[in-house]
Amino acid sequence: MCTLNLPDIALSSDGDFDKFWEIFDKRAELCHEVLLTKHKRLESITSDVAPILWRDGGLGRLRSGESISKLLHGGYSSISLGYGGLYETVKFMTGESHSDEKGREFGLEIMRALNKKAEEWKKQDDIGYAVYGTPMESATYKFAKALKRRFGIIPGISDRDYITNSYHLPVFEKIDAFTKLKIESEFQELSLGGAVSYVEVPDMTNNVDAVLQLIQFMYDNIMYAEINIKNDYCLECDYHGEMELDGEAPDLYWKCPNCGNTDEKSLFVFRRTCGYCGSNFWNKGRTEEIHDRVLHLE
Repeated sequence: MCTLNLPDIALSSDGDFDKFWEIFDKRAELCHEVLLTKHKRLESITSDVAPILWRDGGLGRLRSGESISKLLHGGYSSISLGYGGLYETVKFMTGESHSDEKGREFGLEIMRALNKKAEEWKKQDDIGYAVYGTPMESATYKFAKALKRRFGIIPGISDRDYITNSYHLPVFEKIDAFTKLKIESEFQELSLGGAVSYVEVPDMTNNVDAVLQLIQFMYDNIMYAEINIKNDYCLECDYHGEMELDGEAPDLYWKCPNCGNTDEKSLFVFRRTCGYCGSNFWNKGRTEEIHDRVLHLE
C-alpha cells in the first residue's frame, strides 16, 4: 500500500482548484510507481514463503518453489492506494466540512478521482488496484508533522498533532452518531479496498436499546462500522462502567468514580488500540530514487 497525504496536495495548491488537480495527478502517479515497485518485488516470491497460503489452499495450490506471480494478476489479488486527511483537504479548499453540501460534493469528487486512477492502472497493468480507507493510526501523526514542517501552523488544518483518518468526519465535529454514519456511508461506497467507520459512545450498560438501534442503523445504511464503548472494571469495588482520567498532563492516571481507586494493578481499562504494519518487500535502489523525488515535491 502507498498512501496519499491529501492535505499536502491542498496546501501545495494554495487553494487553486486547477493546481490541486494537477498536483493530485502527479502525486497519484508517484504512488502508482511505488505500488508497482512493491508488486514487482512480490512477483519474485515463491510459494515456499507461506506454504499454508500458496501451496495448501489458503490462497492457492502452487507447486513447491513456484512463483506466486500468476496469482497477483487478473484480479485475483489487489494492491491498495491509500489516502488520508480528506476532511482537512475539503476544509482548506472549500471552507466547509464534508458533512456540509459544498464540502461533501468536493470530497466525493476526490474519492471518484481516486477510483478513476485505480481503474486506469488496473487496465494498464492487469493488477487489481483498490482505494483503501487506510487504518493510518501512526501515519496521521507522521503526515501532520510533515504538514507543519512544510507549511507551518494553519488554523483548522495543520494545527493539531494528527490529520483525520481517511474519509472520516473529525472527532471534534458536533454531530450525532446516525448522521455521521449516514454521511460517511457515501464515502465508504467509494473506498472498496477497505473502510471502517466508528462512533464513540459512553458506557451504555443502562441503555441497551439505544445500542441495538445503532447496530440496526449500521446494518441498514453502511458496509462496515464499529461502536467504541467504554466498559471498564474495578477489582476493588466491582464497579463496571467508565473510569475517569484524572490529574494533569503529563501526569495523568485512571480513577474509579465509585471508590476512588487509582491502583493500575486493580483497574481494567479497555480502549480501542490499533496500528498498521507495512510490507518490507522493497527494491532498495528504486525506493531511494522515489524517496528523493518525494523530498522535492511541489
